[in-house]
Amino acid sequence: MSFSDLQNERQNRQPQSFVKPTSETSSSPSNSGTSIASASQTVVSADGLYQVLPTLVEIRQTPSSGRGIFAKEKISRGSIIISTKPHVNVLSTKLLDAFCSACCAPAPPTGLKRCTRCRALWYCNAACQNSDWTMHKHECSALQKWAKSAPNEDVAIPSDAIRAMGRMLTRKKVEGLDSIWAKEVDGMQSHRSSMPTSAFESHTQLSHFLVKYLGVSSPYELAQYGIAAVADLVDVISRFVTNTVTLTAPDLTPIGIAISPPIALINHSCDPNTVIVFPHAADVPSKDEPLMQAVAIKDISPGEEVTASYIDTTLHRLGRLQMLKESYNFDCQCSLCSDTTGLDPRESMWCPKSCGGMCPVPTEENPLARCVKCKAAVSSTDAVLDALRVGQEALDKAASVQFADIDKAKQLTSNMNPILTSAGLTPSCHPLLAMTRLHQSLLIATLPHPPTQDHLDETIRTATKAITGLSSVLTEGHPIRGIALAELGKLLIVDEPEPLDLSSPSAVEENKKRYPPSGPPRLKLAYDTLVRARNELLIGFGSASDGGQVGRDVRECLVRVEAEVGTWKEGVKEALADSSRLKKVG
Repeated sequence: MSFSDLQNERQNRQPQSFVKPTSETSSSPSNSGTSIASASQTVVSADGLYQVLPTLVEIRQTPSSGRGIFAKEKISRGSIIISTKPHVNVLSTKLLDAFCSACCAPAPPTGLKRCTRCRALWYCNAACQNSDWTMHKHECSALQKWAKSAPNEDVAIPSDAIRAMGRMLTRKKVEGLDSIWAKEVDGMQSHRSSMPTSAFESHTQLSHFLVKYLGVSSPYELAQYGIAAVADLVDVISRFVTNTVTLTAPDLTPIGIAISPPIALINHSCDPNTVIVFPHAADVPSKDEPLMQAVAIKDISPGEEVTASYIDTTLHRLGRLQMLKESYNFDCQCSLCSDTTGLDPRESMWCPKSCGGMCPVPTEENPLARCVKCKAAVSSTDAVLDALRVGQEALDKAASVQFADIDKAKQLTSNMNPILTSAGLTPSCHPLLAMTRLHQSLLIATLPHPPTQDHLDETIRTATKAITGLSSVLTEGHPIRGIALAELGKLLIVDEPEPLDLSSPSAVEENKKRYPPSGPPRLKLAYDTLVRARNELLIGFGSASDGGQVGRDVRECLVRVEAEVGTWKEGVKEALADSSRLKKVG
C-alpha cells in the first residue's frame, strides 16, 4: 500500500463554523443522573411522534434529566438502537465542493455535478440532485440572493448554521406547522428561559442573518414558519444550538451538521453506553443517506438509560464540565464527573519512584499527589503544573493554526510532546493525548512522496502512543478506538522505503527490539492490528452495518495482508526445502 493511498483516504479535518467537531455531539438540556429506572420515572406518551424508535426502548421523564430514552429489554453492545435519516443536514461551507449535498458521500472519481443556478451545492449525479430538489428548490433562490448581496467572495455562501436553520424552517413550512415532523422539531429542548448573557450576542447575530436568508421583510411573513413573536425566533435558534449533532464522514471526520429530534432525546454522560455515528452502510440506497445511527458500545440492561456523550470525553474533568456548561447550559452529574476519589487516567502521571503505579496530577487546589500503588509523593509539583499549563497553551495554538500554517503546528507538537512526556504524564493524560493525536495527524499530512523511513516510523510510533492513551479512557469498541487502530494498521502496511536487511541472525535479533519492526514481523503486526480494528469497528459502528464503511475497508485490507503473509510463509517453506535438499546433495 502506498502512502498516497492512505493520505487520500484521510480527509483534511476542517474546523466547523458553528459546532465543536466531535463524533458524539447530541442534544439535551441535562445529563443522566441515574442509570437504572426508579419509582420517580414516568413513561412519556409519544402521541405518534418518534416512530423511528424501536420497541426495545421507551421515552421516560425523570426529575434530574427531563426526557430520556431507556431500555425496555437488554441491548447488547454492537446493536444499532436507532437508525434514521436526520431531519436536516448540511455540509460545512468549506466542504460543499468536496461532498455530495444530498447523500454526503465524497466526490466520486468522475467528480461532482454543480447546481447551475445557485452554483453553491454539488451532487454525485442527477439522482442525488433530484432527491434533494424538494428542499433545495427553496434554498436555491435564497442562496442566489445572498450571493448578490455579499460584499465579498468569502461570505458569498452563508454559514452552515444559517443554511441548516433555513432548511429546518422551510421544511416545517412545507410539511405543515401541525405535522408530526414539525411537532418533533418544536419538541426539542430550548434554553431561552435560562440562556446565559454570554449567548445574547451570538443569538442576536444568528437571528439577523437567518431573517435575511429567509428573505422576509416584516414580522408577519415569519408566521408561515411558525414564528409569531421574537421569543419564537429565539427558541428556533436555541433548539438548533442545543440539539445540533456533528455530521461526520464514515471515518469520523467532521463534514457538517445534522439535526434529529429522536436522537436529541438521548441524554449525556461522559462515560456513555452509546455513540452516534454515520457509518455509510453498504445496503442503504443513496437517497436514504446520510444514515444516522445510535449504536450501543456497552451492554445495556433493562431499565438503564441510553446515554451518549456530547463532547470529547478524553478531556479532563474540569474541561468537560466547563464545555458542557458553556455549550449546553448544565452541570454534568454523570458517574465519571461525580467520582472525584478515584484515579482518572485523563489526569494521571507515572509514579516518581517508577514502581509501575500512577499518581493523580497535582493541581493548584491540591498540589499533594501520591502514587496510588506505593504512596510515593510527587516532589516536582511546580514543574508538572508548568508543563500542564504550557502544554495546554501549545495545544490551543497548534490546533488553531493547523490548517493555515501546518509547519508551525507540527513544530509546536514536536517540541511539546517530549516536554509533557518528561514531566511524567501518562499517554492518556490531557493535554498529552490530544497533542499526540494532533501530532499524528500532522505527520500524516506532511509525509513526503516518496516517504522516508524515519518519517513513516515516527508516524507509526506516534499512532501507537495515541492508541495506548485512547485505550485507557475509552470503552473497548468505541468508534474512535476502532478508527485509530485501523489507521495504525494501514500505516504498518505502507511499503517500507528502506526495509532492514534480515539475512543475518543478528539482524533478526535486532529487529525484535525495534518498534516498528521491519519486514515480515511488521506485516504480522499490521495483520494483528487490523484484526483488532475490525473487531472494535463491528461494535462501534454496529455489527449489522458490518462495522460501517471503515469496517468494510479494513476487512478488504485483511484479505490482502493475509494473502501477502501466506505468500511469505510459502516462500519460507520453499527456501527451507531447498536448503534441506542442498544439504542432502552435499
